[in-house]
Amino acid sequence: MHYFSRLYIFFPILSLIIFFFSTIELKAKSFEINNIEISKQFENNFDKNNVIDSGFKKAFMELTYLLTKSSDHNKLASVKLNEIKGMIETFSIQEEKFINQVYFVTLGVSFNKGKIFDYLRKRNIYPSQIKKEQFLFIPIIIDEDINELRVFSKNPIYKNWNLNTQNYELISYILPSEDLEDFNSIKKNLEVIETYDFSEITKKYFLNNFIISLIYIRNNEIRVLSKMHNKKNEIIKNNSFKDLDLNNEKDIVFLKNELKNLFEDTWKKINEINTSIKLSIIIKIKNNNLVKSSKFESDLDEIDLVSDYSIQKFNKEFIFYEILFNGTVKNFINIMDNKNYNLNTEKKIWIIE
Repeated sequence: MHYFSRLYIFFPILSLIIFFFSTIELKAKSFEINNIEISKQFENNFDKNNVIDSGFKKAFMELTYLLTKSSDHNKLASVKLNEIKGMIETFSIQEEKFINQVYFVTLGVSFNKGKIFDYLRKRNIYPSQIKKEQFLFIPIIIDEDINELRVFSKNPIYKNWNLNTQNYELISYILPSEDLEDFNSIKKNLEVIETYDFSEITKKYFLNNFIISLIYIRNNEIRVLSKMHNKKNEIIKNNSFKDLDLNNEKDIVFLKNELKNLFEDTWKKINEINTSIKLSIIIKIKNNNLVKSSKFESDLDEIDLVSDYSIQKFNKEFIFYEILFNGTVKNFINIMDNKNYNLNTEKKIWIIE
């Protein structure tokens, strides 16, 4: 009997020790940038390290383009290689090969989240959560000079919209199918198109997110009225462009890129992280369920607003986590609620029930 009682004590302690030493150094998830492709001609002065350094720069720019608005990109152009290397945790060569005297390499690079946020904060740049989302996009050209309505395949913005997409784009776009009924609905409501809610069309796609862009052409000027909808927001943007010809391929690409930047920046603003806010939250979780604890850590890893976390202490009943959160208490509670956690916040130290 005495032997079994000692085993009873030993195994919980052993599991705690294993758990403690396997998680105490964990921090919030790093930023992982994969499939960075670099190539260089193999010459007498070829240096593989230079190629990999180029990959580091490319990976950094892809990450910061994911995190920041287009107006901030120029602030990041002067970053030095040693600064980038100082923010890298690990990297891997995912593939390398020589073809016709050309060296090809594919890299995966892991960046320290805290160091990236510190770097951006010092440059007065507020990053965004990397929150990818699908939007239904309906572009409508209204040529007031010739009284013409262009929708679907007759619309060059529609035809070119999903060509040459970039890895750092957070928004992916669903374009509506060419539908005579939808065209007639738009045409019927043309006089009130700016207040028309488009629900007859959008409801077919079962998406909460959609963007309507009304592209007016008049006297060599293009005015674009865009309405961006998601579950919580409706944002209206007005933009004007002079000397653009939508029969010209370069002008079509220019307008498409300007609108995409506008939508990306708007989405990033909605999901902006204020890294100057550092809220410390202590949460305890019962230590008799390691699966639950492990899932909790995995979920923290996925939250960009969590800049860091660690195990503060543990006792025979609970594991105590300290979490650094770049947001408000309400933000944190809402996020955890969406992840189906029941948080008891009545006391200073919260508990997951």
